[in-house]
Amino acid sequence: MWQPGKNYLKKILIVFCVIAVATKVNSQVNETTSSSVYDYLYRMAQKGLIKWTDYQLPLDRKLISSAIDELFSKQDKLTKVESRELSFYRQEYLFDDSLNNEKIIFKKDAFNRFRAAKFEEGEAKIFVDPLIGLQFSKAGGKNIRHYFSGIRLAGYFGKRWGFNFSFRDNTEKGDSLPHTGSFSPVEGIVPTVQRPELINYSSFNYNIGYRWSNGSLSAGQENLSWGYGIGGNIALSGRAPSFPFIKFDFQPWNWLHFNYFHGWLQSNIIDSARSYNTGTGIYNSTREVYYPKFIAHHSLTVTPVKGLDISIGESMVYGDKIDFAYLIPINFFKVYDQYNSTYNINAGDNAQFFGFISSRNHLRKSHIYAQLFIDEIRVSKVFNNKEKRNQLGYTFGINRTDLFLNYLTAGVEYSRLNPFVYNNLIPTQTYKTHSYSLGDWMGNNADRIYLFAQYVPLPKLRIKFWYQKIRKGENGTLDQQYNQTPQPAFLFRKLFDFNESGFSARYEPINRLMVTMEMNKIHTQYTRDASFRQSGLRFGISYGL
Repeated sequence: MWQPGKNYLKKILIVFCVIAVATKVNSQVNETTSSSVYDYLYRMAQKGLIKWTDYQLPLDRKLISSAIDELFSKQDKLTKVESRELSFYRQEYLFDDSLNNEKIIFKKDAFNRFRAAKFEEGEAKIFVDPLIGLQFSKAGGKNIRHYFSGIRLAGYFGKRWGFNFSFRDNTEKGDSLPHTGSFSPVEGIVPTVQRPELINYSSFNYNIGYRWSNGSLSAGQENLSWGYGIGGNIALSGRAPSFPFIKFDFQPWNWLHFNYFHGWLQSNIIDSARSYNTGTGIYNSTREVYYPKFIAHHSLTVTPVKGLDISIGESMVYGDKIDFAYLIPINFFKVYDQYNSTYNINAGDNAQFFGFISSRNHLRKSHIYAQLFIDEIRVSKVFNNKEKRNQLGYTFGINRTDLFLNYLTAGVEYSRLNPFVYNNLIPTQTYKTHSYSLGDWMGNNADRIYLFAQYVPLPKLRIKFWYQKIRKGENGTLDQQYNQTPQPAFLFRKLFDFNESGFSARYEPINRLMVTMEMNKIHTQYTRDASFRQSGLRFGISYGL
């Protein structure tokens, strides 16, 4: 197969840059997914007040600013609490469209938003926020302390460039640390120090990019997610540690959106052939080299009427070396892989197909969604109990807002992942990075029912109740996955039932200052009559996230 040289790849990159410069361009700055504005705009779209495409995160701050401006023109349709929250978020995002001349340190800016530092001179501007936080937890009679510090910088250099940089140094100390268990919804980490009573790790995200009238180009490192899911996301959850990427978005018409990214993953598998002896006598005199691992992902979303999104897409996890064909956004990855591998399963890559349907405000003030993830399927044998290979997952969910009370939102969601989803016969091509699943945290051969109710009694105060039940079976072996006929049934070799109920409260008195409290109870019933019960209590305060 023809492989392009370095000079050719440089020419391709130059062409992309020329296109961006020659096009009417606005800069792009990704907003961190922990921002409470996402929850606010989700609900506004649910009420039909804005058109909102939040199935892929993080989003550009200018998109958020545009949505807030649209809501500002519809204040007569907002409740008092909604209107006050809108004013609160405008303090944050007026920065992105303003043309002020302002230099401040540790004071409020022209929009009444406290800034640690801000420099603004027309279209060139930057702000700095410290990232600091403390969290105290108690679970099962054991104490945990989590504290972090860091910095976030974001800004624009004229109309063409926008950037975001965020770094946090995290330390967790205690008797039972949450990141030491694999069955947990907490974000994955790559520890720099790990002992039974202490973990230290970094959180590092950044992006730089262009945005023009109907598209964007960006590069960075983020916790990317795609699709919908409240208890978990079966397609791309954003739970795994962030990874570097290049990304392209294009929306030629209001009803059509194309998204593509190529990411650099971590296989966590040493390539013994490329590793070598350093001769230094230090650390076994070995230079260890990991097998390269990548992901290419693209999707096409159609919006036939306001509030209705229908999306299909595919991704390909591959390794060994970068393949130029997966850097072409409109390539049909699966067909190319079959052609390139000559239909040899041992030479092929790991493909996934996915899609969703999302309906907002067609059932008044409700969001209804269904999502499908296909790892492997034999279309002609779907209903053949002996020969079928339905290695897929799906999610159905519905939630409604203003249910009996203004700003009371309640919903239910069901997700199921059949056996062997996310697995692959080639270890460097599993649907993982840093050993964390890119999909749902509960893993395959499992299902979950998730119920929740969220209420906002006062502006910026969110209280939430939830309950979830997960049934979990064994992951199985590669021999079972590829050779056993018929395939093992759903929940074969069941391990446990996991039940959790919880309550949380989050209050944001000023922009980016978050005070949180959470209580939960967990009951895990194992199949061999053993059970585990635990209650947890967490308090936290953070600034800058």
